[in-house]
Amino acid sequence: MGVARASERRARTAAVFDRVSDVYDSVGVPWFTPIAERLVGELRPRPGERALDLGCGRGAALFALAEAVGPGGRATGIDLAAGMVEATRAEARARGLEQTDVALMDAAAPELPHGAYDVAAASFVIFFLPGPLAALRAWRELLVPGGRLGLSTFQDHASGWLDEVFQDFLPASPFRAASPFDTDEGVERLVRAAGYDAVRSTTFTLDVVFRDLAQWRAWSWSHGQRATWERIPERRHPEVLTAAARHLERFRSADGTYRIGQPIRLTLAERPS
Repeated sequence: MGVARASERRARTAAVFDRVSDVYDSVGVPWFTPIAERLVGELRPRPGERALDLGCGRGAALFALAEAVGPGGRATGIDLAAGMVEATRAEARARGLEQTDVALMDAAAPELPHGAYDVAAASFVIFFLPGPLAALRAWRELLVPGGRLGLSTFQDHASGWLDEVFQDFLPASPFRAASPFDTDEGVERLVRAAGYDAVRSTTFTLDVVFRDLAQWRAWSWSHGQRATWERIPERRHPEVLTAAARHLERFRSADGTYRIGQPIRLTLAERPS
């Protein structure tokens, strides 16, 4: 990807997440927090360690890292969106997490000291970046020898209920290039190519529950999928909701809610000692 195009993509991503920063992960549908907490659990941060959250959003992984490393450790979060940084910094203060700091910074090329972190988490971040391999290499340099990295991604990255609602309202692509995020093996190859050891993946299924169509719409509007909504003319949004109702109907449970099992991949690795 060219420099100008990558810069434009970063600006678009930052703008979208600025616009959702006030509602991100806060519409009553547990999503980023349980995924990030599961990732942090796999990383097993210890008291006194120095932890880094790459693309911290509203602190889903950052706060779990801060609690784990305790007052004797340090948890640093960085994010490309100023709104996310401001909101997360305020929340850290409100929680009394004095061992936490949050900075406005691009996770694709973080300007941080090398060899300064024992553990790093990137939850639902890597596939947004214009150069995932370059980012992984940059993250490796931030870790101490033997330092641990954890990534969370969709196990069914190529398709699924997250995108199928919108497919009839967006220009059709003549082809779709294969992505390393399509399979566990693809992600692991990417991480190994960036110079990590002990690369392995584990999966779990997140139980996602929507009370009704209105809550699904609020949730869909509250994170990166807002960019998809904004690509569709507003006059067609009622049609999108009709399509959503049709797609979601197959997930309706006996109590009237929509219950969807979302497979999540966690990939763990270490900087060579």
